[in-house]
Amino acid sequence: MLHAHVTWHVLTTPLPRLAEGELPDGDLSPGLEEVTEVSEPPLFMVIMHNDHYTTMEFVVGVLESVFMKTPSEATQIMLAIHRRGQGLCGTFTREVAETKVERVHALARRSEFPLRCSVEQA
Repeated sequence: MLHAHVTWHVLTTPLPRLAEGELPDGDLSPGLEEVTEVSEPPLFMVIMHNDHYTTMEFVVGVLESVFMKTPSEATQIMLAIHRRGQGLCGTFTREVAETKVERVHALARRSEFPLRCSVEQA
C-alpha cells in the first residue's frame, strides 16, 4: 500500500538574539532536524449499481474475478445490489479503485451489459 510522506525541518537550537544593528559572530546556521511523517492514503469505495439487464451470474463472476470475492461473498453482494440498488465491492486507494472500475466496465462492455460502478471517498 502506498503511503504519503511529509518531510519538514524542525529548529532544534534557537537563533541568537541580536540587538538592533548588532552583527552576528560565527556560524549562523541553526541546528535542524529532519522529521518525516508517514500517513495512510485516503481510501475510496467501489460501488456497483443495479440495472435491469445485467445477469446475476455475470455480476457474481465480476465480483469473483475483479474483486477477488469468494462465491459466497459475491452472491451476498450481488443480492444487496439487486435488493438495494447498489452494493459495496471493496475499499481501496484511489488508483486501485479506479482501475477496478475500468476493468468492470471493460468486462461489461465486452459482454454487452450496461453494468456500472462508481468510486466514492470512504
